[in-house]
Amino acid sequence: MRALTPFRESVEKRVSLPEFRDVFLCHAWDDRAGAAKELYDLLQSRGVSVWFSEKDIGLGTPFLREIDKGLAKSKVGIVLVTPALLRRLRGESIADKELSVLLAREQLVPVVHGTTYDALREISPLLASRNGLNTTENPMADVATKLAELVAI
Repeated sequence: MRALTPFRESVEKRVSLPEFRDVFLCHAWDDRAGAAKELYDLLQSRGVSVWFSEKDIGLGTPFLREIDKGLAKSKVGIVLVTPALLRRLRGESIADKELSVLLAREQLVPVVHGTTYDALREISPLLASRNGLNTTENPMADVATKLAELVAI
């Protein structure tokens, strides 16, 4: 947690802004019903408000514009790094666009799941350089707890 402490100041600055979510969950489309949904559910159960495309984009609404609004109205970005995300980042996917925005901000935490930082470093050295969490070291439930502590004010 000590390594994630610098994010705390950014969260505290943005807490008073209306309609903000605690986190924006960036994930590969392929993970929406699996690991991303699991992390979403675990964060929600810990009182964290999560922007999650599967829950926040209504039918018939402009997909990219809704993502843009979600990015603008989130305190912290979480990037769920899975093999599927690594495949998506090789092309110009929506996750790649989200990652570009999140990398430009100071509020970004990678969560490596089912892959390694070495594999991530081959695709995105900038994301791999960010201090984050790894589900091989901590179960997803513990990762969610640590993220909830990070954004709790």
